[in-house]
Amino acid sequence: MLAMALAALDSTVISTAVPQIVGDLGGFSVFSWLFSGYLLAVTVTLPVYGKLSDTFGRKPVLLAGIVIFVSGSLLCAGAWNMATLIAFRIVQGLGGGALQGTVQVIAADLYPLKERPKIQARLSSVWAVSAVAGPVIGGVLAGYADWRWIFLINLPVGALAWTLIARHLHEPERPAGHRPRIDWAGALAVFASGGLLLTALVQGGVAWGWLSAPSLALLAGSAVCGVATVVIERRAAEPIIPGWVWRRRTISAVNLAFGALGLLMIAPTVFLPTYAQSVLGLGPIAAGFVLSVMTLSWPISAACSNRVYNRIGFRRCAMTGIGVAALVLAAFPFLPYPGAAWQPALITLALGAALGLFQLPLIIGVQSSVGWSERGTATASILFCRQVGQSVGAALFGAVANATLASRLTEAPTAIRTGLPDDLDGVSHALDHPAALSDRAADYLRRAVDTAVDHVYLGAAAAALLALLVLLFLAPRTFPVPPEREAAEREP
Repeated sequence: MLAMALAALDSTVISTAVPQIVGDLGGFSVFSWLFSGYLLAVTVTLPVYGKLSDTFGRKPVLLAGIVIFVSGSLLCAGAWNMATLIAFRIVQGLGGGALQGTVQVIAADLYPLKERPKIQARLSSVWAVSAVAGPVIGGVLAGYADWRWIFLINLPVGALAWTLIARHLHEPERPAGHRPRIDWAGALAVFASGGLLLTALVQGGVAWGWLSAPSLALLAGSAVCGVATVVIERRAAEPIIPGWVWRRRTISAVNLAFGALGLLMIAPTVFLPTYAQSVLGLGPIAAGFVLSVMTLSWPISAACSNRVYNRIGFRRCAMTGIGVAALVLAAFPFLPYPGAAWQPALITLALGAALGLFQLPLIIGVQSSVGWSERGTATASILFCRQVGQSVGAALFGAVANATLASRLTEAPTAIRTGLPDDLDGVSHALDHPAALSDRAADYLRRAVDTAVDHVYLGAAAAALLALLVLLFLAPRTFPVPPEREAAEREP
């Protein structure tokens, strides 16, 4: 939980300190790479760390990840301009990939099937607490101390986590004389193809147009590297991403379902705060609360999910959860305008409960369907697909929202068209400073944002429906358990 807290807190604590960081270091035009660079590094390293944990054990990989993450934190605290801070955030991400993936695998190694939902729920509670406490801690440190303390507080937490894991995590000894072979060529190919693809998705439509030369070059480079990755992995003795990850129905279906989960998560995490502030008129703290209720219901639902999948199985439990999530997301456009804050909060609370029934049973089901030597790779592939889904979702739903806003602004009556912005950021800024707008223009903008977010939620509902169809038609009815594990872990 302490190791997970490093990654969980870091993703939230920095958000409220961005104004102070930019004011000190400059680089306003590229500060978004503080988040994008970290995300890229975490995503492309997940499959690599998964394979390494299967090859060398979980303990050395997690310990190395903590050292890299803490070292990156120390470097971030000493950054002298925005470029170095971004570079050091990428170093943090190289360690964060080990933290996010390996902790999930260790939970499956240490605890039997019946106890695992409670343990996974405790790990989820770390993210829930971080979602609420992170922005507050970041704001306090940035406002009353210095933004560099945001990174320095990782040092004692990381040192304590490293010490506890080094002393108390014991793994079975590996056979003597076995010399693992590391697929370095495959790792570099995964880095290159994933990095180019995610850079194109993160920056496309933001830093440059989708059909511009940079986007086309990045996508083409990613495709070439992807082909090279397949060729290299087929020839490797111990590939980073083995072919069985996609040949086994259980894992391939869950990977696709988690990709859809990443897609739909963009609606609440990215667009709900904008809706709460621009349409409902809430402040940043109240808008954050509307979102944070999902992090409260999610771990509670996950902890109780074993009572459901013990009765109906992993697949049906996950289908029930994602089916309810699709209905909840589809209900969002029916909220009244402008409405009250409790209404989207109730929607978000129900969404968290539904996704708790969806995500955890699939992770536990996949981990139970493979042996120790494959569990790290299988878990990492799931998390990797979710991260890629989030990047695709950010690009796709961002385009949907901007297209909706552009259409509404183009259709605006002539009497109120003067001074209206032409994109989502401009709309938010205009509603934050409404003095230059008439009451009719401000109301028109709020309705435009309301419509744009409604369309995003409908797209998220479609992603949830896609995940449901994947589980219905591609996933096996029961998740297989290897013979050597049947006595300990039977699939309900």
